[in-house]
Amino acid sequence: MKLKFSKMHGLGNDFVVLDGVRQQVSLSTEQIRALGDRHRGVGFDQMLLVEPAQTSGADFRYRIFNADGSEVEQCGNGARCFVRFVHDQGLTEKSAIVVETKRGIIHPRLEADGLVTVDMGQPRFVPDEIPFVSDTDAPEQPLVLEDGTTLTIGAVSMGNPHAVTVVADSEAAPVAVQGPQIENHARFPQRVNAGFMQVLDRHNIRLRVYERGAGETLACGTGACAAVVSGIRRGLLDSPVRVQTHGGDLNIAWAGIGQPVIMTGPAVTVFTGEIEL
Repeated sequence: MKLKFSKMHGLGNDFVVLDGVRQQVSLSTEQIRALGDRHRGVGFDQMLLVEPAQTSGADFRYRIFNADGSEVEQCGNGARCFVRFVHDQGLTEKSAIVVETKRGIIHPRLEADGLVTVDMGQPRFVPDEIPFVSDTDAPEQPLVLEDGTTLTIGAVSMGNPHAVTVVADSEAAPVAVQGPQIENHARFPQRVNAGFMQVLDRHNIRLRVYERGAGETLACGTGACAAVVSGIRRGLLDSPVRVQTHGGDLNIAWAGIGQPVIMTGPAVTVFTGEIEL
């Protein structure tokens, strides 16, 4: 089976994007893993699949798969690459599109300056909606890791689950050690993305994210949204916030409870190709 694809990235968070509108795409978990192998395949943090919409009023359906083959609900950097892809591939002439995801509708828009803005929807804090095992939706909650360390986290869903902890220095944070423990913690039944946030001032943070099924990535769009939302809820930040990641900067705005999170950042096509699986 031959597949045409585009290799893209949003701040170094990289993707293989497949057009499932003009070609038939049906991949097994093993084939997704093979495609994501950075030595024997193309390599990616996530694979994005563009499909025809199944919901009335939507332009496309958007599916996301991690490098380990697992399907996830949402990806912010991927959403920006998605709108760039469908526009550059001639699948739409609209600069603003309506996209259905596994966890709801998003509204990405290609700006005149080449950046992409995405209405990521409202964050969710109810434990069952994250999902997170807790009897409260308080902005700060204790989480005991398997090594005995107790962290204070903010639990939030941006269509996918996030646990955000504040650190004094993001570069010195034990992401490689604590990231997997947080990701697989029993209180997150669908696993979780672990964010390590350093607050620089009320409008600037540094962030590292250990993602479910992918490990630490250079940037995480939903992770940036979750970190800003958590920081605002904890009284540490004011909107808008510039989020500095290893891959570059994102701008995140959130007006508060009941309002959507707005993310703006770049989306870049690296190359296109064809691979036989």
